[in-house]
Amino acid sequence: MSSLSDINEIEDLRRLARQRVPRMFYEYADSGSWTESTYRANQREFGNILLRQRVAVNIGERRLATRMLGQDVAMPVAIAPTGLAGMQHADGEILAARAARDFGVPFTLSTVSICSIEDVAEATGGHPFWFQLYVMRDRAFVERLMDRARAAGCPALVLTLDLPVSAQRHKDLRNGLSAPPRLTPWNLLNMMGKPRWCLGMLGTRRRTFGNIIGHVRGVDDMSSLADWSSRQYDPTLDWDDVAWIRRRWPGKLVLKGIQDVEDARLACQSGADALIVSNHGGRQLDGAPASIRALPAIAQAVGERIEVHMDGGIRSGQDVLKAVALGARGVYIGRPMLYGLGAMGQAGVTRALEIIRKELDLTMAFCGHTDIRAVGTDILLPPHPPAS
Repeated sequence: MSSLSDINEIEDLRRLARQRVPRMFYEYADSGSWTESTYRANQREFGNILLRQRVAVNIGERRLATRMLGQDVAMPVAIAPTGLAGMQHADGEILAARAARDFGVPFTLSTVSICSIEDVAEATGGHPFWFQLYVMRDRAFVERLMDRARAAGCPALVLTLDLPVSAQRHKDLRNGLSAPPRLTPWNLLNMMGKPRWCLGMLGTRRRTFGNIIGHVRGVDDMSSLADWSSRQYDPTLDWDDVAWIRRRWPGKLVLKGIQDVEDARLACQSGADALIVSNHGGRQLDGAPASIRALPAIAQAVGERIEVHMDGGIRSGQDVLKAVALGARGVYIGRPMLYGLGAMGQAGVTRALEIIRKELDLTMAFCGHTDIRAVGTDILLPPHPPAS
């Protein structure tokens, strides 16, 4: 399977990415923490939600376009921030940002990206993208990151709240995935079996953490990064820090990692513009509920006060429709984008978006709706995840 005509579902892209991306980087993307129970539940629990088919409804004209954070989007989908996307494919963040720009959906750049804020801004012709922020102990560095994002024209800051400490991810430990990665004989041998990937990485200058190296005193190369990164995630992060960022950031503020109704209420009080119901793709607290299970209660509690988004487990347009029906204004895709990127670069990301759009459009039609903005729980059959 190597041509776009062979790619009909996200699973096709996943299988191809697994063939083409070195194991340590593929498994970094396609794994969860500890037993991976939450990682698996994110996807599995979408299958427990049943759709209500309607017939003899005029569905000749359909609309998927809507708005997220006041921005027009081709469908209620954004590209999630994903670390090390530039290790799935050379210049990965740039390619994904271009695909999102051309498709008409938002792209979110991670703090721990390979391509820098400035790289992506230049390569996309200044097209606005969103920036995801981790709060580090080095608050001066955090301030500089916000300033750089603002200078690049980023209209939204996505603040991740659920990584004050990093969970144990067994596959990463086995593969030696660290900062910088450990190039063991096994890893080098595995990379040699991925010639397409190797040629791409040889052809780019972007092989480090572009937002960090050269922007922190004493961190000028990959060898000096390990000590700095090991002590930077801040376990003291609290709502006072969120208030500080809200005062300092002039654009839209999104809080990522909300799983609890009380935290959702605190997010409203913080002055944020949106929240993302998220369990970090099952990569942090193993045993946390699937995002789609947590979504309805949060949407019911605060959906009229703040824009509610979600991520975790989206693998199809049907999943997008179910999330919208349960109260999400929009969703984020991380792994489908990474699968597309690892499989076929920019064309693969575009193909992932095309697949999701087609499935979303057809499923909405089968449910008797013609406008994504009017979709609600009426398209679902009970039982579905409870709203309280």
